[in-house]
Amino acid sequence: MAVKASQSGARILHALELIAQHQPVGVSDLARLLETNVAAAQRAIATLAEEGWIRPVSGRQRGWELTAHIHTVAQHAHGSHDLRQRARDALEQLWQEAGESVLLIVLDGDRFIVVDVLESPHYVRSAPPVGLVVPPRASATAWAILPFMSAERQAALLDGPPDCELLAKCAETIQRGYAVSHGDVFAGSTNIAAPIFELGGDPVGAVLVSVPNDRAGTEVEARLGALVMGVARQLSRGSPPEQPSIA
Repeated sequence: MAVKASQSGARILHALELIAQHQPVGVSDLARLLETNVAAAQRAIATLAEEGWIRPVSGRQRGWELTAHIHTVAQHAHGSHDLRQRARDALEQLWQEAGESVLLIVLDGDRFIVVDVLESPHYVRSAPPVGLVVPPRASATAWAILPFMSAERQAALLDGPPDCELLAKCAETIQRGYAVSHGDVFAGSTNIAAPIFELGGDPVGAVLVSVPNDRAGTEVEARLGALVMGVARQLSRGSPPEQPSIA
């Protein structure tokens, strides 16, 4: 007999995600985001606070924020992630050659998640944090991975079919082997990404280099593009499909 999922447990997990996205957040705002009543939001907050996941914000601003406990759990999860473990040496080599911030991004359900970051040694740098959820449409990560997904998988990620602009960006990826975005995730940064493939040709993530716009340019993008493609191929266990779903 199938076990029924706990609605209260799901609400608490959803509350944790919303607090992470909107912190600091108050009880009333959390209830609105959860689309529930204040009493239910209070119960979720009380549970998360008692277990050490959140704490009240200190100072004048009121509300709740995450504690460092999330990072401890994330570190254990990242440490056991096979791709992250395999990729570390290659990412460090790329970091040395690129001289800019290097990211590993994986496909987690219907989201793109940053799971590893090697920050640029430059004083001025672009370095998105570990745990960042990358936009599924307007990002180099999306444009690198989406062309090699099935139409059904694309629709699930995008909540619908790709539009003309997205199709054009994905076609550029197929043509040159990597994707480039300018300020689409963070203003002032250029991101260059190449897809990583598992056996069977399914994309599982991307290698990305992030550089401030004032150090970018056509020649720099081409050099970094070649580097990320090389590392992505090194980390791939399979080859891309012969006929991408977006061409």
